Amino acid sequence: MKIVAFVENGARHLGIIEGDQVVDLQAADSRVPDDFPAILAAGDMGRLGDVAKNAPASARRPLAGIKYALPVAKPGKIICLGLNYLEHAKEGGHQRPQHPSIFLRVTTSLTAHEAPIVRPQASVTLDYECELVLVVGKRMRHATKSNALSCVAGYSCFNDGSVREFQRRTSQWDYGKNFDKTGGFGPWFVSADELPPGAKGLKIETRLNGNVMQSDNTSNMMFPIIETIVDVTQGMTLEPGDLIVTGTPSGVGHARKPPVWMKGGDTVEIDIEGVGVLRNPVVDEV
Repeated sequence: MKIVAFVENGARHLGIIEGDQVVDLQAADSRVPDDFPAILAAGDMGRLGDVAKNAPASARRPLAGIKYALPVAKPGKIICLGLNYLEHAKEGGHQRPQHPSIFLRVTTSLTAHEAPIVRPQASVTLDYECELVLVVGKRMRHATKSNALSCVAGYSCFNDGSVREFQRRTSQWDYGKNFDKTGGFGPWFVSADELPPGAKGLKIETRLNGNVMQSDNTSNMMFPIIETIVDVTQGMTLEPGDLIVTGTPSGVGHARKPPVWMKGGDTVEIDIEGVGVLRNPVVDEV
C-alpha cells in the first residue's frame, strides 16, 4: 500500500495511490483521520484498503498535479543515524564505528516532495544525503531481534540536507542538521509488506541536476534496521509516527574535490528502489 499526503482546498488529506490515481480517503469516508500517527496508533491500516475499495468515483483524483504534504506531518521523534555505510565513514575520515551514531532532527527542518529545500543565508555548505526512513507503526521499548520489525509500519525517502559548516562547529551535529526546510521527506509512505524484510537489498541513489552523486544498496548498512531498532529502544520508547532516518552512503558533496554544495536553481532527487523518487528544487533563502 502506498499512502500519500496532500493538500486540497487548504486542508490536509491522505490518499491511497492506485496507478496514476489517488483515492482521497477523507472524501471516501469522513471518519478517516488525516493524522497518520492516529491511524497507526488505532491499528487501522488494514481498514484503509477497504475504504479505498468502496470509494465512489468522486473520491478519486489524478496523482499528477496534487500538492504533496509530508507523509507524517508532525512526527513525535525524528531519530537519525550517521556513519551507517562504511565508505561514507571513510570519506569523512572516520574509523568504522562500534555503535550507531545518533542525532535528532526537528519538524521545522522538514520539507515535502516537490517543495523547496532552502539553502540558508548563513552558509553555502548545504550538502545532500540520500537516506531510507522508516515510519514506526506501534509502540516499542526493549525490542529484540525477533520482534523489532513488528514495529515498522513502512518506509519513505529522505534527504538529510546538512549545513556542514554548522554541523562541524562542535562535536554535536544537531545544529547543522536542523536548518529550516533542509530535510526532504516523501514522496509517500510505502507499507512494509511491499518491501523485503528490513528493507534490505534496495538500490539507493542521489541525483543532483540529473547527475548521479551517490549510489549504493541498503544491504550495506553497518547497522541494519533490526539492529538499529534494538539499539534505539534500549533508551527511547518508539511511538506510532516516529521516524528513524537510517544514514547515507558515500559520495556526499563535502568529500568531493572540489566540494559540491546544493544551491539555488538545483534539483535534487533521492531514488530508492521499491519506494519512489523524492524530488526537491533548491532555492536560496531571501
